[in-house]
Amino acid sequence: MAGFLLKRLIQAVFVMIVVTLVVSIAIRLTGDPALMLTQGAGSITEQDLERIREALGVNRPFLVQYGGFLAGLLRFDFGNSFLGGTPVSRLITDALPATLLLALVSMAISIALSIPLGIRAATARGGVADQAIRILSLVGLSVPNFWLATMLVLLFAITLGWLPPSGMEGPANFILPAVTMGVILTATNVRLVRSAMLETLQSQYVMVARAKGLSEGKVLYKHALRNCAIPLITYFGLQFGGLLGGIVVVERVFNWPGLGTLAFDAVAARDYPVLQGVITVLSLLIVGVNLLVDIAYGLVDPRIRTS
Repeated sequence: MAGFLLKRLIQAVFVMIVVTLVVSIAIRLTGDPALMLTQGAGSITEQDLERIREALGVNRPFLVQYGGFLAGLLRFDFGNSFLGGTPVSRLITDALPATLLLALVSMAISIALSIPLGIRAATARGGVADQAIRILSLVGLSVPNFWLATMLVLLFAITLGWLPPSGMEGPANFILPAVTMGVILTATNVRLVRSAMLETLQSQYVMVARAKGLSEGKVLYKHALRNCAIPLITYFGLQFGGLLGGIVVVERVFNWPGLGTLAFDAVAARDYPVLQGVITVLSLLIVGVNLLVDIAYGLVDPRIRTS
Protein backbone atom coordinates (compact mmCIF):
# COMPACT_ATOMS: atom_id res chain seq x y z
CA MET A 1 0.00 0.00 0.00
CA ALA A 2 2.88 2.36 0.75
CA GLY A 3 4.29 1.90 -2.75
CA PHE A 4 0.86 2.48 -4.29
CA LEU A 5 0.40 5.67 -2.26
CA LEU A 6 3.88 6.94 -3.13
CA LYS A 7 3.26 6.32 -6.83
CA ARG A 8 -0.01 8.26 -6.76
CA LEU A 9 1.59 11.14 -4.84
CA ILE A 10 4.42 11.41 -7.37
CA GLN A 11 1.88 11.42 -10.19
CA ALA A 12 -0.11 14.16 -8.44
CA VAL A 13 3.00 16.33 -7.97
CA PHE A 14 3.98 15.85 -11.63
CA VAL A 15 0.49 16.83 -12.77
CA MET A 16 0.56 19.98 -10.65
CA ILE A 17 3.96 21.02 -12.02
CA VAL A 18 2.74 20.58 -15.59
CA VAL A 19 -0.51 22.44 -14.90
CA THR A 20 1.15 25.39 -13.18
CA LEU A 21 3.81 25.63 -15.90
CA VAL A 22 1.27 25.63 -18.73
CA VAL A 23 -0.94 28.12 -16.90
CA SER A 24 2.01 30.43 -16.24
CA ILE A 25 2.95 30.43 -19.91
CA ALA A 26 -0.63 30.86 -21.15
CA ILE A 27 -1.40 33.73 -18.78
CA ARG A 28 1.59 35.73 -20.00
CA LEU A 29 0.36 35.42 -23.56
CA THR A 30 -2.87 37.26 -22.72
CA GLY A 31 -1.30 40.72 -22.74
CA ASP A 32 0.70 43.27 -20.80
CA PRO A 33 -0.82 44.08 -17.38
CA ALA A 34 0.96 47.43 -17.36
CA LEU A 35 -0.99 48.52 -20.44
CA MET A 36 -4.23 47.31 -18.89
CA LEU A 37 -3.61 49.23 -15.66
CA THR A 38 -2.83 52.46 -17.51
CA GLN A 39 -5.81 52.45 -19.85
CA GLY A 40 -7.51 55.83 -19.77
CA ALA A 41 -4.69 57.36 -17.74
CA GLY A 42 -3.71 59.88 -20.40
CA SER A 43 -0.19 60.27 -21.70
CA ILE A 44 1.98 57.35 -20.55
CA THR A 45 5.60 57.01 -21.59
CA GLU A 46 7.53 53.81 -22.10
CA GLN A 47 9.54 54.65 -18.99
CA ASP A 48 6.31 54.80 -16.97
CA LEU A 49 5.26 51.40 -18.31
CA GLU A 50 8.66 49.94 -17.48
CA ARG A 51 8.45 51.22 -13.90
CA ILE A 52 5.01 49.63 -13.54
CA ARG A 53 6.31 46.31 -14.92
CA GLU A 54 9.19 46.43 -12.46
CA ALA A 55 6.85 47.15 -9.56
CA LEU A 56 4.63 44.23 -10.57
CA GLY A 57 7.61 41.96 -11.13
CA VAL A 58 6.57 40.98 -14.66
CA ASN A 59 9.80 42.23 -16.25
CA ARG A 60 11.86 39.46 -14.66
CA PRO A 61 12.81 36.34 -16.67
CA PHE A 62 9.99 33.83 -16.89
CA LEU A 63 11.87 31.06 -15.05
CA VAL A 64 12.60 33.44 -12.18
CA GLN A 65 8.92 34.35 -11.94
CA TYR A 66 7.86 30.71 -12.12
CA GLY A 67 10.38 29.67 -9.48
CA GLY A 68 9.09 32.38 -7.17
CA PHE A 69 5.55 31.19 -7.77
CA LEU A 70 6.43 27.59 -6.84
CA ALA A 71 8.22 28.76 -3.71
CA GLY A 72 5.18 30.80 -2.69
CA LEU A 73 2.86 27.90 -3.47
CA LEU A 74 4.47 25.83 -0.71
CA ARG A 75 3.42 28.57 1.73
CA PHE A 76 0.03 29.15 0.06
CA ASP A 77 1.32 32.59 -0.91
CA PHE A 78 0.35 33.58 -4.45
CA GLY A 79 1.52 37.17 -4.11
CA ASN A 80 -0.71 40.24 -4.27
CA SER A 81 -3.35 41.26 -6.77
CA PHE A 82 -2.28 43.82 -9.35
CA LEU A 83 -5.51 45.68 -8.59
CA GLY A 84 -5.49 47.00 -5.04
CA GLY A 85 -2.62 44.88 -3.75
CA THR A 86 -4.88 42.48 -1.82
CA PRO A 87 -3.17 39.16 -1.03
CA VAL A 88 -4.37 36.56 -3.52
CA SER A 89 -4.61 33.91 -0.81
CA ARG A 90 -7.18 36.09 1.00
CA LEU A 91 -9.25 36.54 -2.17
CA ILE A 92 -9.20 32.79 -2.75
CA THR A 93 -10.13 31.84 0.82
CA ASP A 94 -13.04 34.29 0.64
CA ALA A 95 -14.34 32.83 -2.65
CA LEU A 96 -13.57 29.13 -2.17
CA PRO A 97 -16.40 28.30 0.30
CA ALA A 98 -19.02 29.60 -2.15
CA THR A 99 -17.65 27.39 -4.94
CA LEU A 100 -17.42 24.28 -2.76
CA LEU A 101 -20.92 24.80 -1.36
CA LEU A 102 -22.44 25.22 -4.81
CA ALA A 103 -20.59 22.14 -6.06
CA LEU A 104 -21.82 20.05 -3.12
CA VAL A 105 -25.45 21.13 -3.58
CA SER A 106 -25.25 20.48 -7.34
CA MET A 107 -23.76 17.03 -6.76
CA ALA A 108 -26.46 16.20 -4.19
CA ILE A 109 -29.19 17.18 -6.66
CA SER A 110 -27.60 15.05 -9.37
CA ILE A 111 -27.31 11.97 -7.14
CA ALA A 112 -30.88 12.39 -5.86
CA LEU A 113 -32.15 12.45 -9.46
CA SER A 114 -29.85 10.00 -11.20
CA ILE A 115 -30.15 7.03 -8.82
CA PRO A 116 -33.96 6.60 -8.95
CA LEU A 117 -34.09 7.47 -12.67
CA GLY A 118 -31.24 5.09 -13.48
CA ILE A 119 -32.85 2.27 -11.48
CA ARG A 120 -36.20 2.92 -13.16
CA ALA A 121 -34.58 2.81 -16.61
CA ALA A 122 -32.80 -0.44 -15.76
CA THR A 123 -35.92 -2.18 -14.46
CA ALA A 124 -37.94 -1.02 -17.50
CA ARG A 125 -35.24 -1.95 -20.00
CA GLY A 126 -36.52 -1.44 -23.55
CA GLY A 127 -39.82 -0.04 -22.27
CA VAL A 128 -41.37 3.39 -22.58
CA ALA A 129 -39.86 4.67 -19.32
CA ASP A 130 -36.40 3.47 -20.30
CA GLN A 131 -36.59 5.10 -23.73
CA ALA A 132 -37.92 8.37 -22.29
CA ILE A 133 -35.17 8.57 -19.64
CA ARG A 134 -32.46 7.79 -22.19
CA ILE A 135 -33.77 10.46 -24.59
CA LEU A 136 -33.89 13.05 -21.81
CA SER A 137 -30.37 12.05 -20.80
CA LEU A 138 -29.17 12.54 -24.37
CA VAL A 139 -30.79 15.98 -24.49
CA GLY A 140 -29.07 16.89 -21.22
CA LEU A 141 -25.70 15.80 -22.60
CA SER A 142 -26.24 17.99 -25.67
CA VAL A 143 -27.12 21.18 -23.80
CA PRO A 144 -24.23 23.52 -22.85
CA ASN A 145 -24.34 24.54 -19.19
CA PHE A 146 -24.13 28.28 -19.96
CA TRP A 147 -27.13 28.03 -22.33
CA LEU A 148 -29.23 26.14 -19.79
CA ALA A 149 -28.25 28.67 -17.11
CA THR A 150 -29.28 31.57 -19.33
CA MET A 151 -32.63 29.97 -20.19
CA LEU A 152 -33.41 29.28 -16.53
CA VAL A 153 -32.64 32.90 -15.63
CA LEU A 154 -34.87 34.19 -18.45
CA LEU A 155 -37.76 31.93 -17.43
CA PHE A 156 -37.74 31.79 -13.64
CA ALA A 157 -36.04 35.07 -12.73
CA ILE A 158 -36.99 37.56 -15.44
CA THR A 159 -40.25 36.26 -16.96
CA LEU A 160 -41.89 34.67 -13.91
CA GLY A 161 -39.96 36.51 -11.20
CA TRP A 162 -40.00 33.50 -8.89
CA LEU A 163 -36.29 33.31 -8.14
CA PRO A 164 -33.38 35.75 -7.82
CA PRO A 165 -31.22 35.87 -10.98
CA SER A 166 -27.83 36.24 -9.32
CA GLY A 167 -25.89 36.72 -6.12
CA MET A 168 -25.68 34.69 -2.92
CA GLU A 169 -27.97 36.42 -0.46
CA GLY A 170 -30.01 33.43 0.69
CA PRO A 171 -31.12 29.83 0.07
CA ALA A 172 -33.22 30.87 -2.94
CA ASN A 173 -30.07 31.98 -4.75
CA PHE A 174 -28.80 28.38 -4.76
CA ILE A 175 -31.73 27.00 -6.75
CA LEU A 176 -30.96 28.16 -10.30
CA PRO A 177 -27.18 27.57 -10.37
CA ALA A 178 -27.42 24.28 -8.46
CA VAL A 179 -30.25 22.98 -10.66
CA THR A 180 -28.28 23.98 -13.77
CA MET A 181 -25.24 21.94 -12.77
CA GLY A 182 -27.35 19.17 -11.24
CA VAL A 183 -29.29 18.61 -14.47
CA ILE A 184 -26.11 18.56 -16.56
CA LEU A 185 -24.50 16.03 -14.22
CA THR A 186 -27.65 13.90 -14.06
CA ALA A 187 -27.58 13.42 -17.83
CA THR A 188 -24.32 11.49 -17.42
CA ASN A 189 -24.97 9.87 -14.06
CA VAL A 190 -28.32 8.35 -14.96
CA ARG A 191 -26.69 6.39 -17.80
CA LEU A 192 -23.97 5.17 -15.44
CA VAL A 193 -26.50 4.04 -12.82
CA ARG A 194 -28.57 2.30 -15.50
CA SER A 195 -25.57 0.39 -16.85
CA ALA A 196 -24.39 -0.64 -13.38
CA MET A 197 -27.87 -1.79 -12.36
CA LEU A 198 -28.44 -3.75 -15.57
CA GLU A 199 -25.32 -5.78 -14.84
CA THR A 200 -26.14 -6.24 -11.17
CA LEU A 201 -29.74 -7.30 -11.77
CA GLN A 202 -28.46 -10.33 -13.70
CA SER A 203 -26.51 -11.54 -10.67
CA GLN A 204 -27.45 -14.71 -8.87
CA TYR A 205 -27.89 -13.09 -5.46
CA VAL A 206 -30.55 -10.77 -6.90
CA MET A 207 -32.43 -13.74 -8.28
CA VAL A 208 -32.17 -15.47 -4.89
CA ALA A 209 -33.48 -12.33 -3.13
CA ARG A 210 -36.47 -12.25 -5.46
CA ALA A 211 -37.05 -15.97 -4.98
CA LYS A 212 -37.23 -15.39 -1.21
CA GLY A 213 -40.21 -13.11 -1.81
CA LEU A 214 -38.53 -9.83 -0.86
CA SER A 215 -40.24 -6.68 -2.05
CA GLU A 216 -38.94 -5.14 -5.27
CA GLY A 217 -37.84 -2.05 -3.36
CA LYS A 218 -35.64 -4.09 -1.01
CA VAL A 219 -34.21 -6.08 -3.91
CA LEU A 220 -33.31 -2.96 -5.87
CA TYR A 221 -32.12 -0.59 -3.15
CA LYS A 222 -30.85 -2.91 -0.41
CA HIS A 223 -29.22 -5.61 -2.50
CA ALA A 224 -28.63 -4.51 -6.11
CA LEU A 225 -27.75 -0.87 -5.50
CA ARG A 226 -25.52 -1.67 -2.53
CA ASN A 227 -23.46 -4.13 -4.55
CA CYS A 228 -22.86 -1.71 -7.42
CA ALA A 229 -22.19 1.22 -5.08
CA ILE A 230 -18.38 1.02 -5.22
CA PRO A 231 -18.00 1.93 -8.91
CA LEU A 232 -20.74 4.54 -8.56
CA ILE A 233 -19.08 6.19 -5.56
CA THR A 234 -15.75 6.12 -7.37
CA TYR A 235 -17.20 7.83 -10.42
CA PHE A 236 -19.14 10.38 -8.35
CA GLY A 237 -15.92 11.27 -6.53
CA LEU A 238 -14.02 11.75 -9.78
CA GLN A 239 -16.92 13.71 -11.20
CA PHE A 240 -16.94 16.05 -8.19
CA GLY A 241 -13.34 16.95 -8.94
CA GLY A 242 -14.23 17.76 -12.54
CA LEU A 243 -17.28 19.69 -11.37
CA LEU A 244 -15.07 22.17 -9.53
CA GLY A 245 -13.51 23.15 -12.84
CA GLY A 246 -16.70 23.08 -14.91
CA ILE A 247 -18.66 25.20 -12.46
CA VAL A 248 -16.62 28.29 -13.37
CA VAL A 249 -18.83 29.32 -16.30
CA VAL A 250 -22.06 28.82 -14.36
CA GLU A 251 -20.74 30.99 -11.54
CA ARG A 252 -20.16 33.80 -14.00
CA VAL A 253 -23.67 33.58 -15.46
CA PHE A 254 -25.24 33.82 -12.01
CA ASN A 255 -22.65 36.28 -10.65
CA TRP A 256 -21.89 33.75 -7.92
CA PRO A 257 -19.13 35.06 -5.60
CA GLY A 258 -16.89 32.03 -6.08
CA LEU A 259 -13.63 31.17 -7.76
CA GLY A 260 -15.21 31.29 -11.23
CA THR A 261 -16.23 34.92 -10.95
CA LEU A 262 -12.87 35.76 -9.41
CA ALA A 263 -11.10 34.09 -12.35
CA PHE A 264 -13.18 35.89 -14.99
CA ASP A 265 -12.51 39.27 -13.37
CA ALA A 266 -8.79 38.45 -13.25
CA VAL A 267 -8.77 37.58 -16.96
CA ALA A 268 -10.42 40.87 -17.86
CA ALA A 269 -7.90 42.82 -15.76
CA ARG A 270 -4.80 40.77 -16.78
CA ASP A 271 -4.34 40.14 -13.06
CA TYR A 272 -1.72 37.38 -13.33
CA PRO A 273 -1.37 36.47 -9.64
CA VAL A 274 -5.12 36.11 -9.05
CA LEU A 275 -5.75 34.05 -12.18
CA GLN A 276 -2.72 31.87 -11.57
CA GLY A 277 -3.73 31.34 -7.95
CA VAL A 278 -7.34 30.44 -8.79
CA ILE A 279 -6.40 27.93 -11.48
CA THR A 280 -3.76 26.40 -9.21
CA VAL A 281 -6.20 25.97 -6.31
CA LEU A 282 -8.83 24.44 -8.61
CA SER A 283 -6.20 22.09 -10.00
CA LEU A 284 -5.11 21.14 -6.48
CA LEU A 285 -8.70 20.37 -5.54
CA ILE A 286 -9.27 18.24 -8.64
CA VAL A 287 -5.99 16.36 -8.21
CA GLY A 288 -6.66 15.96 -4.47
CA VAL A 289 -10.14 14.51 -5.01
CA ASN A 290 -8.84 12.12 -7.67
CA LEU A 291 -6.02 11.07 -5.35
CA LEU A 292 -8.43 10.36 -2.49
CA VAL A 293 -10.64 8.31 -4.82
CA ASP A 294 -7.62 6.31 -6.02
CA ILE A 295 -6.54 5.63 -2.44
CA ALA A 296 -10.05 4.62 -1.36
CA TYR A 297 -10.42 2.31 -4.35
CA GLY A 298 -7.00 0.80 -3.63
CA LEU A 299 -8.08 0.04 -0.07
CA VAL A 300 -11.27 -1.63 -1.26
CA ASP A 301 -9.77 -3.56 -4.18
CA PRO A 302 -6.17 -4.74 -3.65
CA ARG A 303 -5.82 -5.47 -7.38
CA ILE A 304 -5.79 -1.71 -8.08
CA ARG A 305 -2.59 -1.28 -6.03
CA THR A 306 -0.54 -3.14 -8.63
CA SER A 307 -1.68 -0.92 -11.51
